[in-house]
Amino acid sequence: MNYQDYPITIALIAANVIFSLIGFSNAALVDKTIMWPYRVARENQYIRFITSGFLHGDYMHLIFNMFTLFFFGRNLELYFSYYGLGGNISYLALYFLALIVSDIPSFLKHKDDYNYRSLGASGAVSAVVFATIIFSPWSSIYIFGALKISATVYAVLYIFYCVYMGKKGTDNVNHDAHLWGSLFGLAFTLILVALLQPELFTGIIEQLKHPSLLGN
Repeated sequence: MNYQDYPITIALIAANVIFSLIGFSNAALVDKTIMWPYRVARENQYIRFITSGFLHGDYMHLIFNMFTLFFFGRNLELYFSYYGLGGNISYLALYFLALIVSDIPSFLKHKDDYNYRSLGASGAVSAVVFATIIFSPWSSIYIFGALKISATVYAVLYIFYCVYMGKKGTDNVNHDAHLWGSLFGLAFTLILVALLQPELFTGIIEQLKHPSLLGN
């Protein structure tokens, strides 16, 4: 696998890095592009659903999201092409729709809160991660490089964690975006596979019938 095999993933990472680095030293740009539900609701600035997804709070936020996007996105990009699922068009549709969908709950919840703002690609990245898991649901994932569990078990735990932390609301992370991005990635990809490749969909369902807690 080389970089020419997943140009969309590389382009998305490049756009995130460039826009975020500019934003780190340009408060005016961040102010105009961050997800700010109060302004979106009153000034119809719906472009913020997209632009906020290319901003990040700090270097660690950016690095973690781009590291995750690289390792999962390149595989998803290949899956969509290899299995005849719309290729790059479907991949881009998933990514940008996930940016929008993942922010809708926060927008509705905070549209009257002048002080609430959020940013980051986490909603779209979560969608990419969960969409990728569909194609190999019992593959192994190593949490913190040590704890081995299956991808499906990880997905379930992650969803429960997002729901719990979203209700708790004790940190500055937009857990709702993570949750809804993940669920959207699952729904989008399952529907896409069912419509375009029903035999592959059947195969995925068969895989799910043979669970492996630790992965294969």
